[in-house]
Amino acid sequence: MHDFQFLNGVLHCEETSLEKVAREVGTPFYCYGRRTLLSHYNVYAEAFREIPNIICYAVKANSNIGLLHELVKEGAGCDIVSGGELFRALKAGCDPKKIVYAGVGKSAEEIEYALKTGILMFNAESSQELFAIDTIAGRLGKRAGVALRVNPDVDPKTHPYISTGLKKNKFGISMATALEEYRLASRMDNVDVIGIHQHIGSQITQISPFVDAVDRLLAFVEKLREINIRIKYIDVGGGLGITYKDEAPPLPKELAREIVPTLKKQACTIIFEPGRVIVGNAGVMVTKVLYAKMNEGKTFYVVDAGMNDLVRPSLYQAHQEIQPLHQPSLGREKVEADIVGPICESGDFLAKDRVVPEFKQGELMAVMGAGAYGFSMSSNYNSRRRVAEVLVAGDRYHVIRERETWDDLIRGEKMVD
Repeated sequence: MHDFQFLNGVLHCEETSLEKVAREVGTPFYCYGRRTLLSHYNVYAEAFREIPNIICYAVKANSNIGLLHELVKEGAGCDIVSGGELFRALKAGCDPKKIVYAGVGKSAEEIEYALKTGILMFNAESSQELFAIDTIAGRLGKRAGVALRVNPDVDPKTHPYISTGLKKNKFGISMATALEEYRLASRMDNVDVIGIHQHIGSQITQISPFVDAVDRLLAFVEKLREINIRIKYIDVGGGLGITYKDEAPPLPKELAREIVPTLKKQACTIIFEPGRVIVGNAGVMVTKVLYAKMNEGKTFYVVDAGMNDLVRPSLYQAHQEIQPLHQPSLGREKVEADIVGPICESGDFLAKDRVVPEFKQGELMAVMGAGAYGFSMSSNYNSRRRVAEVLVAGDRYHVIRERETWDDLIRGEKMVD
């Protein structure tokens, strides 16, 4: 579900013309619909209302504080993976007791920041990390809430770069050694073992991997109870996919139907970490055709957005739907073309060998489903300025991130005489 539709022949977000935004803000830009964002969050929350839960939005999917603030006001917590994401979550008004901190490489500085803030818990991923958390907590005179990220070795049937729950992945602690790691954590002076965590991957479009992973996790929870480790929080991660092309991922209520009956039997609060499913189809990227060119019969549309702005097609060979901002008329020709950006890399493309309506120089196009892992993965490669972000509410829009200036590109840099 999303609120991007043609009204009077022009693509709108809710009741706001994207052509108007492009004229006033310039291109490229990201646009997000507030109504879609909050609807997706509430659909997810409603699906799991039968069990005690905290829905911790995965900040890495899209970390703009304007969007975070909207979700936090709606009741969301935050799943973070860095000190920077913690800073953003706090600035957006998130309750620290609704923040969980994952990631394999937490620095001492980041651990200290999180402890001083009073987050709910760390999702620890190694014994050395446990020792670091215990040592820093002791120095600060704090108690550290900790869950261990257990690797269930379940194939999520997604792109290998976004699979995280297999034993060959860098994430988590093996089921074979996790019991001993829990014993280690339970003996630490400054650590409170309060949870267990798993996350098997992203853009998952089948229910069975989730069910398998939850079953394995709960079987392990029983083993913990046998050694008198009784946890309060079961963090089942996120990863539910969205439709980019012809995928048919399960709805949150369909996932809930399969896993809630088992989770209800646990005297625990269940933590969920949805990201893409909340924000993915709530956003688009709008870009302008700079040039159309032909090379020996091959058509290229060169646009003003590149892989620095949206890297998913280059990195994952991901499919993003592309359409003109003006609704194609019945007489518009269809062509097979590559849609490419201005970056000096052959891998700089938004689509390859794609049949699209014929575009004219200066025409605007929308890259759909760009709300997740779009701006949050963008960069200044080729000294390109990062683009503006816009939040639409009805017939009004708000710039929630200004386009960078030339001076922003060299901020913090110095020349040595």
